[in-house]
Amino acid sequence: MSKVKKDTIEAKGIAIQVYTEDFKNDYISLTDIARYKNSEEPNVVVANWMRNYNTIEYLGIWEQLNNLEFNPLEFEGFLKEAGSNAFTLSPQKWVNMTKAKGIYVKLGRGGGTLRTRILHLNLPRGFQQSLSYISSKIIKD
Repeated sequence: MSKVKKDTIEAKGIAIQVYTEDFKNDYISLTDIARYKNSEEPNVVVANWMRNYNTIEYLGIWEQLNNLEFNPLEFEGFLKEAGSNAFTLSPQKWVNMTKAKGIYVKLGRGGGTLRTRILHLNLPRGFQQSLSYISSKIIKD
């Protein structure tokens, strides 16, 4: 993302970073939303969500419909393994291997996993109901 504008919104007492490039493509911090569930290790919440079969399936379908550069062969490999006890998938590996655009990984201080606002519809399934509330509030604002 170039020429990124950073903003912060608050929901349920949690500060959530929002990054925008052109005021059309907002990226909302999943890491900040996950902080509501586990304030000390929100990355664990995101990692567990990324292991879920339904998450990988949804992300892959969204990417196939919205991203011409998406690598469906890597997606199929991840989908076959998703949900098994030994399966792990970091957001960064997902982005690098599949050329995904719906999720963005910001490295360094203040970094985390961001997702595009339009991925909202089924995203909260991997999180608890309270996170669904936060996400829906963000989308409405």
